Amino acid sequence: MGTRSIKEVAQLARVSVGTVSNVLNRPEIVSPPTRERVFEAIRELGFVRNEVARHLRVGRSRTVGLVVLDVSNPFFADVAQGAESVADEHDTMMMLCNSAADPDRERRHLDQLEQQRVLGVLITPVDAASPRLAQLTARGTPVVLVDSAAAGPQCSVAVDDRLGGRLAAAHLVERGHRRIAFVGGPLSIKQVADRRDGASAAVAAAGEGAELVDFEITSLGVAAGRAAGERLAALPEAQRPTAAFCANDLLALGFLQAMSLRGLRVPDDVAIVGYDDIDFAAAAAVPLSSVRQPRELLGRTAIELLLEEVTAADEHRHRQVIFQPDLVVRESSKAVRRDT
Repeated sequence: MGTRSIKEVAQLARVSVGTVSNVLNRPEIVSPPTRERVFEAIRELGFVRNEVARHLRVGRSRTVGLVVLDVSNPFFADVAQGAESVADEHDTMMMLCNSAADPDRERRHLDQLEQQRVLGVLITPVDAASPRLAQLTARGTPVVLVDSAAAGPQCSVAVDDRLGGRLAAAHLVERGHRRIAFVGGPLSIKQVADRRDGASAAVAAAGEGAELVDFEITSLGVAAGRAAGERLAALPEAQRPTAAFCANDLLALGFLQAMSLRGLRVPDDVAIVGYDDIDFAAAAAVPLSSVRQPRELLGRTAIELLLEEVTAADEHRHRQVIFQPDLVVRESSKAVRRDT
């Protein structure tokens, strides 16, 4: 059976094409019995999402905004690629915006996207509880959170970051490490805080003598990871953590670089685990162990939820989708310590 058209929906529901369009785009102006008849026809015919681009809400563009924390991070490039692949299927453009984890810059991007009357917004927010996100939704612009659990009545697509943190730290404990550095920050970013909480729980479960040492930083790039690595390398050997869990792979790559510059061997002197499993992790001088997130799937699922919200109108029910991470073990953490 081929793709159904809006005309077929109208014929089955015994209404005009304009009424079907109103049900999809401005349901509040259609009587409840008529809305239900149209929705029943939609269900019966299997009128699906690839009709979205032809039946947008009145006055809205065919553009979706994607606002990310760090456009230089390949993780977000992969998320964007997944989202864009679905947008292309629906004749919809995607506009990429970089907040740089700055709330004011994020707000300006959201203001501009709203002024341009975008179809909806996908966002990895600085703060999921931001009133600006709720305001967008209340004004009729659908919002889907990406890589962040929803704090309000919105759809979201995220990964269980506490589990990811536990997987990383438990792996290092199993390799014989008792003093483990956590490299990440700021902790005001929920994903970072959740990864630390998971690591802390795993270290606490390891019993007396195990310790998580915080190397809190203010950004999540390679330079910050390198600076944290320099700090660790400068410690006396007796005080130096023998392993590091970095809150993302860019930090881990910078940390690895610092170890090399300081003459510390990875993983013999210091083991390293990153997070995200970007392509560069496997290609590093010492291939990095990393907690893998389904990056493109996050993007695809997020935009599917957004288009579903646009199409289904008042039938839509917000969903919070949580994916499970998994640990990919490579050379940077394989060695087992024998001196504990």
